[in-house]
Amino acid sequence: MRAVKTRHFLQLVLLSALWGASFLFIRVASPVLGPNVMAALRIGLATLTLMGIMRWAGEPWPWRHWRELLGLGTLTVAAPFLLYAWAALHLPAGYSSLLNTMAVPFGVIAAAWMKEDTLSTRKWAGCLCGFAGVALIVQLGPVAPTSAVLLAAGACVTAAACYGLSLTWMKRATTRMSPLSIAAGIHAAALVLLLPGAAWTLPTARFTPEALAAVAVMGIVTSGLAYWLNLRVLKHVSPVAAMSSAFMIPLFGVAWGHIFLGEALGPGMLWGGALVLVATGLVTGFNPLQWLGALRRTDD
Repeated sequence: MRAVKTRHFLQLVLLSALWGASFLFIRVASPVLGPNVMAALRIGLATLTLMGIMRWAGEPWPWRHWRELLGLGTLTVAAPFLLYAWAALHLPAGYSSLLNTMAVPFGVIAAAWMKEDTLSTRKWAGCLCGFAGVALIVQLGPVAPTSAVLLAAGACVTAAACYGLSLTWMKRATTRMSPLSIAAGIHAAALVLLLPGAAWTLPTARFTPEALAAVAVMGIVTSGLAYWLNLRVLKHVSPVAAMSSAFMIPLFGVAWGHIFLGEALGPGMLWGGALVLVATGLVTGFNPLQWLGALRRTDD
């Protein structure tokens, strides 16, 4: 396994912290702006940010792939952003960030179905651990499992499934388009899809300074600049090393929710979160001890 330079490891930690914080910002902005308006504003700002990066990098727009970008934009941006925004009306940020990790087993299942990977006994065990972890988070966490909470948890799992199931499709798309043009294209397509709903609910939105600041950070930083940084890191580290963010994002998400929003940490949430992380390790084959050992042998 190729050693990971210290600066790349620190960039992965930064990315995980930013993406984990996005659940905190969703929790702040969605109840005030409404899920439709918040998701559309976030995607709009991300589109503008990525368009600026494309212009700076001299990247052309992949217009002839608009159908594929529309499909990918639906699965990887429009649907999950809207589902997480709606779930934030009922779920703490820590719940959503932990449930987001379920994208990994869904991704493994989709990759096997599309003949990009195989499902081993270890991976099946990981999937079972993941679903058991979700059950513990919802049933034994500090928030009572009301019908609204269960529906919100289902929305988070559905959003994670959208991410996971589209992963192989996204990988194949990178053979036809550059990652940066894909990122800008799918955000632009998602914005078109969500604009009607945002316009319909616009009269009920309350544009408070806190909500607008949260959306600005999400759109420009966590959905725009962070994606660009992620592309830069991926040029220098292996996919296994990059997968470490799947472990760190929920940890940051839970921490930010607890520190800044005072969200409770019940035993069910802790044990369920641990099972979800174990599931991610099983289905990806990621060994943190082996990876940490590699970090000690960093490149020059």
